[in-house]
Amino acid sequence: MKKATLKVHTENILPIIKKWLYSEKDIFIRELVSNACDALHKCRVLRDQGIASILDEELKIEITIDKEKKQLLIADTGIGMTAEEVEKYIAQVAFSGAEEFVGKYQSHNEKDQIIGHFGLGFYSAYMAAKQVSIQTKSYQEDAEAVFWTCDGSTEYLIEKGSRMERGTEIILDIEPESEEFLEESKLRSVLQHYCSFLPFPIYLNGQHMNSKEPLWLKPASQCTKEEYLEFYRSLYPMDPDPIFWIHLNVDYPFHLKGILYFPKIHKKYDWTQSNIKLFCNRVFVSESCKDLIPDYLMALKGAIDSPDIPLNVSRSYLQMDRTVRQLSTHVSKKVADRLLSLYSTEKETFLEHWPDIELIIKLGILQDEKFYEKAKDFLVWKNTKQEWLTLEEYLNRHQEAYKGKVFYTSDEKHASFLSLYEQKGIEVLCSSSPVDSPVMNYLEEKHSQVKFQRVDGDIDELILDKTREKTLLDADGKSEASKIADCIRSQLDKEIEVEAKSLASDSLPGFVMISEDLRRLRETMALSQQMMPPSLFGKRTFVVNTNHKLISALPILSQKDPEFAKDLVLQVYELSLLSQKELDPAQLSGFISRSNRVLEKLTETMA
Repeated sequence: MKKATLKVHTENILPIIKKWLYSEKDIFIRELVSNACDALHKCRVLRDQGIASILDEELKIEITIDKEKKQLLIADTGIGMTAEEVEKYIAQVAFSGAEEFVGKYQSHNEKDQIIGHFGLGFYSAYMAAKQVSIQTKSYQEDAEAVFWTCDGSTEYLIEKGSRMERGTEIILDIEPESEEFLEESKLRSVLQHYCSFLPFPIYLNGQHMNSKEPLWLKPASQCTKEEYLEFYRSLYPMDPDPIFWIHLNVDYPFHLKGILYFPKIHKKYDWTQSNIKLFCNRVFVSESCKDLIPDYLMALKGAIDSPDIPLNVSRSYLQMDRTVRQLSTHVSKKVADRLLSLYSTEKETFLEHWPDIELIIKLGILQDEKFYEKAKDFLVWKNTKQEWLTLEEYLNRHQEAYKGKVFYTSDEKHASFLSLYEQKGIEVLCSSSPVDSPVMNYLEEKHSQVKFQRVDGDIDELILDKTREKTLLDADGKSEASKIADCIRSQLDKEIEVEAKSLASDSLPGFVMISEDLRRLRETMALSQQMMPPSLFGKRTFVVNTNHKLISALPILSQKDPEFAKDLVLQVYELSLLSQKELDPAQLSGFISRSNRVLEKLTETMA
């Protein structure tokens, strides 16, 4: 057996850092400015512990462009370094001075969180620079200034420096292909993107770049509506104002702050794109919180900041672990709590914005059991009288009369069809969301005695008028209803079943009944863009109303004028399909031709 030590060659590491570690070249600005922030943080910690005498107004970062020398200079008034510390923290790749400092000067103040962790950020400078130099002077009394320089190879020079004040200045000799970083407009854009909320003032050629504090650090009780809206506009300047928001503030078992906004949803909204900005200790990390936010909350916008978020070594995206899953669970809980509170205390506002939050809530119910437990109390449905109620309220009203059935319609415009239910005083809910079918399936699983039924999904006894049933038998033992059904059946395709019923309303000639389960299967498959095999449709059932004048007259008319009677039967059938959005587009041409033929025939009859 042999034990040995891994050998790491810096000549191999630096090219990796330069080309592969970071996804975007401009991240080197974020890394160097973050390092400067850490140096300033350390000053504050030492001052609070009585080790150093430092004033807050002294702490700042200055970025200067020198186009003549083709240099970019990033200077801070932070803790600075001695020659020994430069050798230790700069010359040792992947040695984190931040980790060592935290261990030595532990601070429990949340404001004193150190940004750096991996000891690689400094070397990101070589993504844009051919030579990097450091002028630094430690806060320690009588410390000498130090100069360090390296061209990205394994060799460096260290000697006495010329800096007169405490702090560090990084001098980057920008390589030709990266001279865009010598343009003030480019630097301003990068700083606004990554460093807008850093806790110390950052100046670019003398201009203050980060004057606003992140609103998520302010207690929710002290934030005004206008402040929330202004913060949203700063994050998404082209968006309309959000409808409401959630202020997050978690201290245990992890630290997390943030503000999540419910935006106005437009038709082309991308529900799969994460729009929540991720920060770590106020440093921008990513435009996406996809791993931190459940899928059903992807529509939300805003910002989340947590020092406990596990990042990859380049701090560009999350690494999944138990903490991330806990954070995700907590965020969804907070969203559910906020929605429940809004529904309980500001019901009118909640209902006004239902179109913008409906899909979020229903997807949450389908994807998250814990979310459902809270959401069931604010999952609302509108009835045909424009009243809002929950499933529990509907069941409490009608459990006994409807025997657990929940009647609904997918189109409120079907007034003639709905009149069947209105005449009987049956309450009908409105279904408008593309995910209602799976939601109904889910609710039926949760409530074993409940069955959602679309108004055209069955012939319920509640919509029949049994006092007018045509049950009188003729000499052949057939009822009038049977003869009507036979007459119409003979004019239609053999695959179409016909039932003649005494419906409560006289205005509806008939409707096409499609099995509730088959319709839901078809709608669910359509959501996943799958075609339902025709074999799964089964036979259509055409229910005709024996109390409608046209339907009751068809048996006699078919004896007098068979062709005209057939046209009328097909016309009534396809009108039913059309009103229920079931007419095949290929049938439309024949439907129009027949409509004209029927109208001409009626004109001849009247002449």
